Amino acid sequence: MKLCVLIGALGGRSLDAALDFLAQRGVQAVEVGCGGYPGKEFCDPEKLLSDRAALRDFRAAFQDRGLEIAALSCHGNPVHPDRDLAQRFHREFENAVYLAQELGVNTVVGFSGCPGGCPEDRTPNWAVLAWPDEYANALKYQWEDVLIPYWTKTAAFAKEHGVDKIALELHQGFSVYNPATLLRLRAAAGEVIGANLDPSHLFWQGMDPCVAAETLGSAIHFFHAKDTALNARNIARNGVLDPTPFYEPQDRAWIFRTVGYGHDAGTWKALMSALVLSGYDGAISIEHEDGLMTGEEGLEKAISFLREVMIFEKAR
Repeated sequence: MKLCVLIGALGGRSLDAALDFLAQRGVQAVEVGCGGYPGKEFCDPEKLLSDRAALRDFRAAFQDRGLEIAALSCHGNPVHPDRDLAQRFHREFENAVYLAQELGVNTVVGFSGCPGGCPEDRTPNWAVLAWPDEYANALKYQWEDVLIPYWTKTAAFAKEHGVDKIALELHQGFSVYNPATLLRLRAAAGEVIGANLDPSHLFWQGMDPCVAAETLGSAIHFFHAKDTALNARNIARNGVLDPTPFYEPQDRAWIFRTVGYGHDAGTWKALMSALVLSGYDGAISIEHEDGLMTGEEGLEKAISFLREVMIFEKAR
């Protein structure tokens, strides 16, 4: 395993300053946001692909500090029912693949996206129920007419350009949000499609990330180290499906936390062991979305915590 950080947590710094921060703390690899919701603050593929000198300097910034680029991150909704939005997200994903090819990176992290419930929709429809029949019909349309055709074609494109791992984050609001939906898409679109296993999204849904890792096995393409704290009283009152804004954390059923602030070291040690048993030996990438800490403090604490629970050396 390699200790990795999604660099967006250090927004507001220059790339050099952000990489210095990580290298000085013993981080081994970096996940670089380059489009979609993570934005392009540290990496704009269009600019780098059109300027060989800038691309050379970008690559050297990592190499000079002994940092590996573990993955490019381009989380968007390329199957959005708004055609203009879908095309924008798709172009950004394509550019991420082109840049990955230039950098020799074989993994791009993203979302499956979520279509509308029918061709006439203008907004995504997160259909997660089998009844009433409208939901079942929406699911059939989303998967058979939109998701499977899109990702089958996109996976083939990625593989042609040296990206053999599209790591889709299991995330609420998108069509792939648990092991079953990931494996369904992978069976249809091929093994380029895999999971970005982020336990924070599993904890609040009531899943056991260790069981998820066992279920996914070789379909795990990437891993986000992020935690979730569950508020038992709010859950008892209203359940876990919660649209309460994240800036009102005291009223939410759950909030994202720095690793170790939602679940203890024993939970994370078991999860690291489950990853090894599943065959995963890649990056453990810290994604900071803890609204109670700054990015710097959250990363400091997460780096220290993970250094104690990760398994860095292969036993055989």
